[in-house]
Amino acid sequence: MKIDLAVACDHAIIDRFGKLSVIGIFSHILVGRFPAVHPRLHLVLHLKGRRTEIGQHNVRIRLVSERGDEVIKGEGTVNIGEPPAGVLDIAAGCILVFDVPFQSAGTYRFEIEVDEDLRTEIPITVAQGPGSPVPASDEGQ
Repeated sequence: MKIDLAVACDHAIIDRFGKLSVIGIFSHILVGRFPAVHPRLHLVLHLKGRRTEIGQHNVRIRLVSERGDEVIKGEGTVNIGEPPAGVLDIAAGCILVFDVPFQSAGTYRFEIEVDEDLRTEIPITVAQGPGSPVPASDEGQ
């Protein structure tokens, strides 16, 4: 199995025919202050393989800070069914939705494993937005 698409976005759906629709792809998040929570982040994966890979595949997701701290982790399975006659490749979409906590500004990354092999990483940069309130300093008090 390989991952031919892996993105963070605002919203994604898979229709009843398996068509994947993705809205608002991003790699940067601006917040008002820290700590912060980014609500309803959609992590979208599109897995592709050969007919010999029909069946169940384990998927593991970790969001890691630039210091190596684990922010979120999760795992599950994706079941790839038999494609129609004449179709040689198999594909499956996967959408995971998280409310993501960020303790500080910096670079984070989603690490995605399929069947215990690291297949891809998605970097996310988090910063305080312009015009956001700056924390008060203790100096001079």
